[in-house]
Amino acid sequence: MNPKSRSMKNLTLPIRFGIVTSAVLIAYFLILAVMGKHTNVFYSLFNGIITGFGIYETIKYTKIRQGKDFSYGKGFTAGITTGFVATLLFTFFFAFYATELDSDFLDKLSSAWSKDYKNFQGIVFFTVAIMGFATTLVLTLSFMQLFKTSNNSKKIIT
Repeated sequence: MNPKSRSMKNLTLPIRFGIVTSAVLIAYFLILAVMGKHTNVFYSLFNGIITGFGIYETIKYTKIRQGKDFSYGKGFTAGITTGFVATLLFTFFFAFYATELDSDFLDKLSSAWSKDYKNFQGIVFFTVAIMGFATTLVLTLSFMQLFKTSNNSKKIIT
């Protein structure tokens, strides 16, 4: 198997998990929208839990799949890929929702800010993306502490 196809094969699991994670994020957002709670930013904290679960599961399955070939770099790549795919897809959905489905959404989200800034939509979309990327990086680094192999030698207590 050539290196390029091996690399693509290693990314299929994280991309699939990223798509599923973004679908769960979108479903959660739409549930909040139906309940009229989607303008309360407090509920977006649960997005980190959803994203974290997706990243954790990706790293876990990557380690199971690769066995002894699993390395910190491979796990980190899997986690970052999952989070970035989920963030990009959710950000595109969020932008579509805010511009096409509910054009009053951003005004409801922050009535004070939306009048003061000309490009308020762009600022909100950029913030959503950056928050997702930052969450992805922090959670991936955190979870890799659980999955990495230790370089410490075992002490034998006599």
